Amino acid sequence: MLAWSITRPTRKKNTVTTYRFVLGRFRAEFEKRRIDRITSEVIFSFLACLTEGRKQSTKYTWCAVLRAFFNHILHRFEFSFKNPCDSRVIRQVFRPPRIGAIAIIDRETVDEIIYTTTPMRDRLILELLARGGMRVGEILKLTPADIDGMKITLLGPTSGWEQEIVFIPKRVAERLRNYIRDEGIDVHQRIFPLTYGGARLVVKKAGERLGAKLRPHDLRRFSATFASRSGVPLEVVSKIILRHKNLSTTQRYLGKVSEAEAVRWIDRIYE
Repeated sequence: MLAWSITRPTRKKNTVTTYRFVLGRFRAEFEKRRIDRITSEVIFSFLACLTEGRKQSTKYTWCAVLRAFFNHILHRFEFSFKNPCDSRVIRQVFRPPRIGAIAIIDRETVDEIIYTTTPMRDRLILELLARGGMRVGEILKLTPADIDGMKITLLGPTSGWEQEIVFIPKRVAERLRNYIRDEGIDVHQRIFPLTYGGARLVVKKAGERLGAKLRPHDLRRFSATFASRSGVPLEVVSKIILRHKNLSTTQRYLGKVSEAEAVRWIDRIYE
């Protein structure tokens, strides 16, 4: 019997979990069947049952797992049959989810939310999201040992790399350093000992004070859009601020331009 796993190593925990689940179910269903006898119709029925009631993003991801598995098998053992996941019907039904235009919160609102937020712990969380483009999970793992001036080193990031670098504004770095000193936080102690739900609540309450419905990722998107609107090259926004592997992922982060913003840009261009 052929090996039922992708041998390419990865450090992404969620990816490994997804592969184990999908391929585990696939193995249980087809372990005794010849791999070259598994047709597109059979794959469609399997995926339809497996993903029933799931979001479109989940359907697409689980189909992509099987497609990658078959590509791996075809390449490794030099089979001549076609990948059964590449049928037109499967690609249509298990397509990527459609992502609509994302409305981005404006700078004035973000500034007011940050400046009116207390205590300092909560304000710093908001600033690291909005000024550093960080994810909540990354912020909650931070220790003083990870910080060197305006540079933050993320160990074991979600990208799967060994580490990533985040750059934050000088004033935010100073407030963060003062907070660590004032709170007496040890060099290897978590700076923000909150749960993920607790951090989300901090952001939610900060937005509610100004009548805004706010989530952590809204502030991360703001960091990308504000940088882009300020003339920062897309490559810098993508690779430095958001740390995305693909520019297409970054482009989905950049929100739609409102009419008021369009007018301001046109005026600025022709001043």
